[in-house]
Amino acid sequence: MMLQKNIQLGKQGVTDSFIENLKIYFKRVQIIRISVLKSAGHDKVKVKKYSEMILEKLGKNYKSRIVGFTIVVMKFKKVVR
Repeated sequence: MMLQKNIQLGKQGVTDSFIENLKIYFKRVQIIRISVLKSAGHDKVKVKKYSEMILEKLGKNYKSRIVGFTIVVMKFKKVVR
């Protein structure tokens, strides 16, 4: 069973504490759905930029997919080298 967590990204954007929270959540779940709120900027370019920033800060073992204004971040089970 794959557990998932839903969180929101607000006007603060991608902060260090946001990334730390993601790392804590990924200890328990495989998938995190991040809803980008209107206060964070509701346009496709910003959502893509947020997604790239999140992956850059998390490292190689993650991939993401954008669905509307939601960023779905998945963790690989095996370590990618």
